[in-house]
Amino acid sequence: MKTIRILIVEDDPMLGGLLAEMLQTMGHEVCGIESTEADAVAAARRSKPDLMIIDAGLREGSGVSAAEKACAAGLIPHFFVSGDISRIKVLRPGAIAVQKPFREADLVHAIRLALNGLPA
Repeated sequence: MKTIRILIVEDDPMLGGLLAEMLQTMGHEVCGIESTEADAVAAARRSKPDLMIIDAGLREGSGVSAAEKACAAGLIPHFFVSGDISRIKVLRPGAIAVQKPFREADLVHAIRLALNGLPA
């Protein structure tokens, strides 16, 4: 898989850091880690990532709403991570969602689906 620029949206600093480390070990560039809906939208517009990995349940705002707002000016491939993906499936039936805790193989699969524009 080629190197891609990834924006992480995760409100738990420890999980965001671990995810960034995992992605960098996989050979990708993490262009930011944001923890709120507003910061995620601003960072997406500013850094124009190749992919966003978004925690569905943020303390400040909504990950689903952040994805919608960030993609308003043009689609940014993305997928969601959550401790309860059933909620995502209700809000966005075709969304790609990865259940926490996840493994590297889960990320690789979700990245491929998102970058190829395939539903889950």
